[in-house]
Amino acid sequence: MIEVLVVEDDPRVARINAAYVAKVPGFRTVGAAASVAAALAFVEEVAVDLVLLDQYLPDGTGLDLVRRLRERGRHTDVIMVTAARDLATVQAAMRLGALQYLVKPFDFAGLRAKLEGYAALRRSLAGGGEAEQAEVDRIFGTLATAAAPVGLPKGHSPTTAELVRQVLLTAGGDVSAQEIAERAGLSRQTAQRYLKLLERTGRVRLSLRYGETGRPEHRYVWVPTGA
Repeated sequence: MIEVLVVEDDPRVARINAAYVAKVPGFRTVGAAASVAAALAFVEEVAVDLVLLDQYLPDGTGLDLVRRLRERGRHTDVIMVTAARDLATVQAAMRLGALQYLVKPFDFAGLRAKLEGYAALRRSLAGGGEAEQAEVDRIFGTLATAAAPVGLPKGHSPTTAELVRQVLLTAGGDVSAQEIAERAGLSRQTAQRYLKLLERTGRVRLSLRYGETGRPEHRYVWVPTGA
């Protein structure tokens, strides 16, 4: 069983998240903590494989908790589960080693996809030994692929697709290909290529915005699962 700690200061949300975890085979919630201090104390006493981590806590932030865990030599895996949509937080979470980032509100299917991707990653790493480049690429793409709606065509990177997806999720509305490219650190051509792919699979909705020149601007918005 994969042991999960839910770090969330809203008791109702913590109960919902724990209930979601219980519905995914192979996972079990071993505790809940409502603050950075409580989470640190829990991890010192109980073996935890994965932390589902909110960013907004009464005595600090979720990222503060990750930093302090790393300072103490704790390399517990982390999936951010938060309403924080700003790209600075998303980027900081990536740099601190968060394996996934799930934006509130979300449904059970959204969390299940993250957990199943995490379980697949653990299975990939369980054997130890060495890996060829193809195996390394597959491991790095495991979590991103789990969140993608379909398999990616040849020549498309799961990591890049996930980066575009995260920008769309945190945009708070429709955005242009140029805006996505700038926020994701990609070329405009690359952003457009992935946006067209996601549009074809139904995960992105395209709309046209007409300006003074009469030439419409393409705007993109992420389509939630089940929408």
